[in-house]
Amino acid sequence: MSERLPFGQWPEPFLEERKSVEGTQSYSPGPVASLWSMAKAYVEVTKLRLVFLLVFTSVGTMVVAAAEHPLSVGLIVKALLAIAAGTAGANTITCYIDRDIDAAMERTRHRPIPSGRISPPERALYWGLFLSLFSLGLAWSINFLSFLAILLGLLDNILVYSLLTKRHSPLNIIWGSFSGGLPALFGWTAVTGRVDWVPILVGAVVVLWTPTHIWNLAIYYSDDYRKARVPMLPAVYRLRATLHCIAATVVLMVAFSLILHVVGGFGPVYFWTVLISGLLVVAANLYLVWRPSRKLAWRLFKLSSPYLCLLILAMMVDVWVR
Repeated sequence: MSERLPFGQWPEPFLEERKSVEGTQSYSPGPVASLWSMAKAYVEVTKLRLVFLLVFTSVGTMVVAAAEHPLSVGLIVKALLAIAAGTAGANTITCYIDRDIDAAMERTRHRPIPSGRISPPERALYWGLFLSLFSLGLAWSINFLSFLAILLGLLDNILVYSLLTKRHSPLNIIWGSFSGGLPALFGWTAVTGRVDWVPILVGAVVVLWTPTHIWNLAIYYSDDYRKARVPMLPAVYRLRATLHCIAATVVLMVAFSLILHVVGGFGPVYFWTVLISGLLVVAANLYLVWRPSRKLAWRLFKLSSPYLCLLILAMMVDVWVR
């Protein structure tokens, strides 16, 4: 506990590096001016990039499962709509819950709700609820396990993370990371109708990937989290202790990706991809522990999503090649 700082006393080194990485941005948010800008705001509030990433993990397990279970076009369309709507709905609802936090943070104050582009905020809530219910309905029409995967993902993201832990626990992102692993389980169950070790391990890789993605971002924006009083781990623990936690989860992430190679029976395409990229990621995070830098933390955050996509793509290519 000696590494913990009193809440409100934040790690201060490297504060000047932020300007050199991102520069100064200026925005002039205003009311919705047209039907197009309104539609754009309702798409933006779903966090489309995150939706794509989670849908991609689901597609990865669907492709692997399809090697032994042929897919119909109808199932593919239904499953993709279900997981896309579910992740978009969860993101939208959490944006509604976090609207006060978003308004206080420099990074997020121009999002559709705090900027007033979706007003009143309850419209975003209704939009998120519609997407979530639509997703659950589609998942139910596939099979019960797929429905359960979507439901648990919604509950973890909205209830456990946003409502119960985000404002109260430094480990909030750990509790919220399980929802990120469930799309992998959804993709597999949608195709096979059962749970196996392959989707569980893919989900575990995503869960272990989440800390390096979020905590490196939180290191860079620690002043924002201070302003909003969100107890993200880099905000309430000393920087070096946070970096040790990140490095530990990265090592575990790479280990699980290699275990997946054995359990999933993947070939050389997957093995060499995860081995080489994994060693590079571990080396970069260990260097960050040795030479703490907000600039490097920001770069590792930016590289984390492409890294996860590369692993999922390697799984799919390996299956196709074999």
